[in-house]
Amino acid sequence: MSIIYSENSGFSNAAIGKLETPIKMVIEHESDLQTKRGGICDWLFNVERSTRFGETIVGQNEFGVFSAAEEGAGAENDSIEETYRKFIEHIQFMKEFTITAQMMEDANYGVAADARRRAENFTRAYYKTMHKICEYALANGTQSEGVFAKAKLDLTAPDGLPLFASNHLYGGKRTNGTQSNYFFGDIFKSGTGDARVASAAVFEEALGELAAKIRNMKDENGDILGYTADTIILPGNRPMAEAIAKKVCGSEGALGNGYNDINLQYGNWNIVVMPNWQTEDDRLLVMSSEANKNLSGNMFFNRVPLTVSNWVDNHTGNYIWNGRCRFGVGFGSYKHILLAVDSESAVENATKM
Repeated sequence: MSIIYSENSGFSNAAIGKLETPIKMVIEHESDLQTKRGGICDWLFNVERSTRFGETIVGQNEFGVFSAAEEGAGAENDSIEETYRKFIEHIQFMKEFTITAQMMEDANYGVAADARRRAENFTRAYYKTMHKICEYALANGTQSEGVFAKAKLDLTAPDGLPLFASNHLYGGKRTNGTQSNYFFGDIFKSGTGDARVASAAVFEEALGELAAKIRNMKDENGDILGYTADTIILPGNRPMAEAIAKKVCGSEGALGNGYNDINLQYGNWNIVVMPNWQTEDDRLLVMSSEANKNLSGNMFFNRVPLTVSNWVDNHTGNYIWNGRCRFGVGFGSYKHILLAVDSESAVENATKM
């Protein structure tokens, strides 16, 4: 991702001259490393550039199938109806770091170790902000809004409901209905009360059912979309659930029986663990990456990339580096993803599997 540098006012301090170019090189190098490494934003969101105050995602019903016509007859006219509209507004984020006058004076050549560390951490903080806001949005998708780093986020789907809800709307005036992308039931465990036991067999069966729910999501015409789920997203503090998911998705044979059955889930899934998603129960997100792309599901709009400026504070003699960026995060659909909670008892606003 590119970085923009604002021109400084031309300092005469020799220490500034020794530090400015090396610090820029450190920032560029760290930016390249972070871009290559990737993260939640790159793996789970559609990253697009923006040139406006915000971006609007408009939903429409689809054309139906072609209709048969008699010889010499005209074609049946198919009309398009707008069914939803979602606006994602960009938010400004800023951060500064300071290199003290003493650090500048003691930097005999290139960039001092402390200054290098601050420049590296400054750059990492920018990418960390991008990835963590995306994590936050998905992890809190049962809410209508949230607050991240003092920024108020809209966590609703285009129908105005939270991203995960049991009564999402689809369709327009001619065809409409509701459908769920929020479920509870035996996901990792089965049984009752204290006798509930986790097993790979339970998860394998539940995963197949959840994949079918993604496939059977309806479009704005009420037709089945037919997307294939291929991504499992797990919390960062549930090692048992993580181990079971990896066993099921990575084993050629079915687990938990002696019949040498094949594992129908083998090779079908990518597993992503969100370290900052900390939960008190076992749960997971299931997503279709194709649906996420085609339906504009998880969206990250980059309005202003990291823009860096620097100056010397006349009162302290310190060298100040400032970073500013603007981007928007939101959801243009709910049909690409679902949330499932392992629970014997009912979960508010969720549908029983």
